[in-house]
Amino acid sequence: MPRRVWIVPAVIVFLAVSVELARYLAASGSERSDVVALLRDQARGDATAMLERLGDCDEKPACAAIVRRNARALRTDGNVRVLLMESDTSYKLSTTSGLTRVAWSDLDKDGATFVQCVAVRKSWSFIHGARVQLRGISPRIGNEASC
Repeated sequence: MPRRVWIVPAVIVFLAVSVELARYLAASGSERSDVVALLRDQARGDATAMLERLGDCDEKPACAAIVRRNARALRTDGNVRVLLMESDTSYKLSTTSGLTRVAWSDLDKDGATFVQCVAVRKSWSFIHGARVQLRGISPRIGNEASC
């Protein structure tokens, strides 16, 4: 067979793999963006916005109570700065649930560091790509504590 016959399918396969790889790598960025948005809502003391981001958390009394308590106790005036994020669900090519440990600070306010765990459910398919849903957030934990 002539070379030209193989070039077109090879280019198509290369493009398909490239698109899927880009979607796969973007999933971690999506998780990070969602977690940062949740922390910003928390820093503003906006429990309603937090509950909207947390899927069915408002239907679970214990989860909703933690969110409301966090919104009061961890309210800050400054900007949220993520210092470290460790995810159990990043770079997985399957539907999975896990915890993301996030250390953050309000650099405008005395530089205190906060560490919390965010429950994440990530689903993945080659057709739909990655979908990230935040399921809950813990109270503040110790700076060296694990989730």
